[in-house]
Amino acid sequence: MKNFMQEDQIIEVVSTWLKEVVIGLQLCPFASKPTKEGKVRFKLSNAMDDEALLQELSSECEYLATRSSEEVETSLLIMGNHLKDFWDYNQFLVWANQLIKREGYEGVFQLASFHPDYCFSGAEADDAENLTNRSPYPILHIIRETSLEKALMYFPNVDEVPDHNKRCVENLSPEEKRRLFPYLFRH
Repeated sequence: MKNFMQEDQIIEVVSTWLKEVVIGLQLCPFASKPTKEGKVRFKLSNAMDDEALLQELSSECEYLATRSSEEVETSLLIMGNHLKDFWDYNQFLVWANQLIKREGYEGVFQLASFHPDYCFSGAEADDAENLTNRSPYPILHIIRETSLEKALMYFPNVDEVPDHNKRCVENLSPEEKRRLFPYLFRH
């Protein structure tokens, strides 16, 4: 179990990633507003196995479902101790999406996935495009469907986002990559 200081440090690292990478590089056009408004919830998971993590995901969905988007827009469930292996994480996503359906949250929430070793299907592990979903810790981002629909009204060219993101990370210098993704260079 982590002590309070370590939990704060993990949340601070993820918050910095959100601000400097996701928002700073404009990888997600929807992230800036709720972040500035303090409506992003950072929830550190203490789960050490899949069953406990599924329970925490269920609780986090319930938390969001019982609060308005005016109070909390979205949630980042951060795994500090579990699913460090990307293959295991990817397999867990199947269970996580089944939980969303089983608990009646399909059409209410959707999940976005981030991991330090994220690798898109068909990409090589060292392809720059993977940086768009590489985070300091494994993360499940719980997104309200209604918020996403509302945001899409203001971003008519949302289909261009993946190409923009790929170009953006491909154009980063080695120094920029080290500054923005220090956790990828500690090995």
